[in-house]
Amino acid sequence: MRGVLIDAPLVTDSAAGTQPAAEGVTIPRDEVPFDPSLPWRKSPSVALRPEPFGALVYHFGNRKLSFLKSMPLVAVVKALQDHPDVPSTLVACEVPAAQHAAYVTALATLARSQMIETRTPVPPATSELAAGPCTGADQPEKGLL
Repeated sequence: MRGVLIDAPLVTDSAAGTQPAAEGVTIPRDEVPFDPSLPWRKSPSVALRPEPFGALVYHFGNRKLSFLKSMPLVAVVKALQDHPDVPSTLVACEVPAAQHAAYVTALATLARSQMIETRTPVPPATSELAAGPCTGADQPEKGLL
C-alpha cells in the first residue's frame, strides 16, 4: 500500500529485502527513507559501464538498469566506499554545496533500486588495535595440541 503513513519503529530484515514494523506491518525496502549520514557503497552485485554521458549501472541480482547522467555523479558513487557518509563524499568529490540536495536525491533513488547499499564502517587495522586478550592468539599454548 503506497501513501500510508505508519508511525512505528522500523527493524531491518535484510534477508527478506523488507523492513518489518513493530506491529507486523512490512514496508518494502524501496519505501524506506534514505539516510545520508550512514556509510554507503556501490553494491557488489552492480557494474558501472562508462559512457560519454556518465555511466550505465546494472544490478546482476535484480536485473535493474539505471543511467548516471553525469561524470561527477559517477565519481560520487565510486567514492562512497572511501568516506564515512554521503556529505563527506560530496565534499571530497568537490560537489558544490548548492547541488548537494540533488545528489542526495539521486543517491536515494540508487539506494531504492539497490544499486548502492549501506556498509559497516571499516574496522581499524590490526596495527591500530590496542593489545587485548587475543594478543598472541595465533601462537598455540604448549600442551593444547
